[in-house]
Amino acid sequence: MVKQVVTRTYRARICNYSQVRNDLDSLGFAASKLWNVGRWTAQRVWDACGQIPNANALMAYLKNHERYADLHSQSSQRVLQELGEAFESWYGKRRNGDTNANPPGYRKYNDDHPRSTITFKAAGFKHDRHNNRVRLSKGKNLKEEWSDFVLCEYDAICPSGRTIENVQQVRAVYEHGIWRLHFVCRVSIDEPKSLGDGVAGIDLGICNLATVSYGDESVLYPGGALKEDEYYFAKKRAETDDSASREARRLDTKRTDRRRHFLHTLSKDIVSESVKRGVGTIVVGDLGGIREDENGDARNWGTHGNLDLHGWAFDRFTSMLEYKAEERGIAVVTKSERNTSKTCSACGRSDDRQRVLRGLYVCECGLVANADSNGAENIRRKVLPNLACDGGDRDNGWLAQPAVRLFDCSEGRFVPREQVCNCEP
Repeated sequence: MVKQVVTRTYRARICNYSQVRNDLDSLGFAASKLWNVGRWTAQRVWDACGQIPNANALMAYLKNHERYADLHSQSSQRVLQELGEAFESWYGKRRNGDTNANPPGYRKYNDDHPRSTITFKAAGFKHDRHNNRVRLSKGKNLKEEWSDFVLCEYDAICPSGRTIENVQQVRAVYEHGIWRLHFVCRVSIDEPKSLGDGVAGIDLGICNLATVSYGDESVLYPGGALKEDEYYFAKKRAETDDSASREARRLDTKRTDRRRHFLHTLSKDIVSESVKRGVGTIVVGDLGGIREDENGDARNWGTHGNLDLHGWAFDRFTSMLEYKAEERGIAVVTKSERNTSKTCSACGRSDDRQRVLRGLYVCECGLVANADSNGAENIRRKVLPNLACDGGDRDNGWLAQPAVRLFDCSEGRFVPREQVCNCEP
């Protein structure tokens, strides 16, 4: 069977934790201090000339700084690259009208520095896969002698029968009060055969996070559970005495974990349902430019709409969907969503007035449909040009009565609406 090479990240427990904890702590603190030096430097340049230096400029400027030598050179470079990416993300949000977006802050809470993630690239680690050991490099300032390093023995958390090899990067990540190792690997997998000729279309939204059209059935995935989490954790965070306290950070971490789990579960459920229906291609609406209007200016959706829009993690969801579908032999392609929400999937007529209410689409040809289902069907047809919109006798009842799958908090998975039991986050 043909092999294909993919990138996967595997987590691992550190077996000799007591021996390496202090060394990892010192590296994590050093990464935070370097971040702060880079942030202070960017602020100084900003005040002087009104511009933020990019990551390359920061690396060149700080290469001889004392904090830069606390870590291996490639690890220090990655810290400053992350800072540059954080500034770029802030630029993008401000350009798109999110006035609540703040620039990246300092990694310091009172007199304490948090333990930041340390990335070790090819020259910064040596991996012994036969003995489950990895040697991590220190910066020269933290070495007691020139050959000093951190030797971690690990127990991999990965699928049964899978070994960690062909490692491209190693990340030491402080999560839930303990250090873990993340191995970024190049993995060869058997390339599965395509499941069939079926095509599914996905319309991404805010109320219904994803609406999937299979051509004879439509399924809605509401994002209500995600919104409830955001409201719950925002309320709990506001009750803390200090926004930088340990409790506030714990709530932020938990909210991030739950959001990630929701998106993983959503993408997994869509791929699973596609496999059952013999789908060989999934078409996802491309939301590039959704935050700008026709003139390229920031789109204003109102106070709450702007917050929802800029918190919309459609890129992350699409990435998760792509690699899960890839392993099952399903191709994922993106197509423009332009006019799919106002075009009739039965006759092809396009008119803003046909979308009567937010969730109702009514066309002069007689089609009555759920608006998101209609949009998903139009996206599906982006790769099926032979399906003419002739307004014939084809049964379109499924567009008006889509199935609904809700996220069950008690089980952590999507199930039909009638099976869901409500519970607090």
